[in-house]
Amino acid sequence: MKRFYKDVTVSAEPYCILLDGRGVKTPMRAALTLPTLALAEDVAEEWRGQGAEIVPHTMPLTKLANTAIDRVSAMRDEVVTQIVAYANDTLCYRAAGDLGTRQSAEWDAPLEWLEERYGVRLAAQIGVTHFAQAEGTIGVLRQAVESHNSFVLAALHNSATILASITLTLALAEGRLSAAEAFALSQLEERYQAERWGQDEEAAKRADGLLAELIAAEELLRLVQS
Repeated sequence: MKRFYKDVTVSAEPYCILLDGRGVKTPMRAALTLPTLALAEDVAEEWRGQGAEIVPHTMPLTKLANTAIDRVSAMRDEVVTQIVAYANDTLCYRAAGDLGTRQSAEWDAPLEWLEERYGVRLAAQIGVTHFAQAEGTIGVLRQAVESHNSFVLAALHNSATILASITLTLALAEGRLSAAEAFALSQLEERYQAERWGQDEEAAKRADGLLAELIAAEELLRLVQS
């Protein structure tokens, strides 16, 4: 799409993005209204930064805001359920041998943080056979996720999908881990294999793209919670 505007401004509360004085709409034609001035200003910068063509993939905060308004608000319970499903946490499936030793060294600390923060400890086992966490644990984690607004939930959903871990997702949301730290932990097995057999260029490219998405989610969390 060609750029059709010159000026980008932010309205006084409610914070909306104005293109030549006209409000931006989401794909579902809702007003693009942001919960904090900090987020609105950064979304506005994405619109200001467009050239002759509007390139959506260079506007990650706008994309997340659209998702929060169009999807999360309308499907809140389903989105919460999808996030909590990552209590089937990658940190809880361990290997034997050297990799298992590495996993314990890197993954035990986040699980201990989760226990200290929320009073629940996810069980872990050796192997990849699926097992269920205790219902009480799931209930506590669901309450933690449900406490957030639609914008935070949009960021948490993206984060959980990338990290495959509710532990790392909540640690990211609360500033316990940075996006880079959480992603590195989620990629432990991939890093281990690369050390042994060398880096796969296509896999590395995919990982870079996922990390960029996770950094955008981290930025939205910071701007919404500021």
